[in-house]
Amino acid sequence: MKLHIGGEQVKEGWKILNIQKKDGVDFIGDISDLSQFDDDSIEEIYASHVFEHVIQKKIKNTLIGIHRVIKENGKFYVSVPDMNILCKMFLEPKIPPKVKTQVLRMMFGGQVDDFDFHYFGWDYTLLESYLLGCGFKKVEKVKSFSLFDDTSDYAPFSNIPISLNVIAYK
Repeated sequence: MKLHIGGEQVKEGWKILNIQKKDGVDFIGDISDLSQFDDDSIEEIYASHVFEHVIQKKIKNTLIGIHRVIKENGKFYVSVPDMNILCKMFLEPKIPPKVKTQVLRMMFGGQVDDFDFHYFGWDYTLLESYLLGCGFKKVEKVKSFSLFDDTSDYAPFSNIPISLNVIAYK
């Protein structure tokens, strides 16, 4: 099985886990609790702009849980807002207030519902450290996953992508 966490786009070969019941969702649940899945039962997990919604004290256990359910040699595709890029954008003196507000929403969540808050910010060094510390063998930064049409490829300002896209290998 391949699992798309937080997704809405139905795609052949993928099952969807979402915290909210929506059309096309196969499993209701939270990325922080994958207890409904057996050890080594999932080939690939995809989570685009979901992991920043995990509260800080649950990050390590969440990654351990993801590692637990992924099969040997499986992949974890994770995309998060890239704090290095967003901070540079925010600090740019010529950036208009409207754009600064959009950048802040990417940092802290859009806050349009009870689930749309960001609790942690990531850059590559920090994310790599956590992933390796939770048992992943190799971590690779990529420009794009080219798997789903989602925020992982979002480039709203001068075609500058705002996402950090990483593949972690078990």
